[in-house]
Amino acid sequence: MTTSPRKTKIVCTIGPVTASPERIEELIRAGMDVARLNFSHGDHKTHRQTIRIIRKKS
Repeated sequence: MTTSPRKTKIVCTIGPVTASPERIEELIRAGMDVARLNFSHGDHKTHRQTIRIIRKKS
């Protein structure tokens, strides 16, 4: 029996609790397909840093 690729995508909202490099790496290993940032909270510097971490770990 062959398994077909997963069609469902896992979207994770990254916030203050999940923005650490360790937590982002855990989310990626757990199957995260899309990282979502809520720009209603935080500042540009913080979001820029979070995006760098996501790109580095993925």
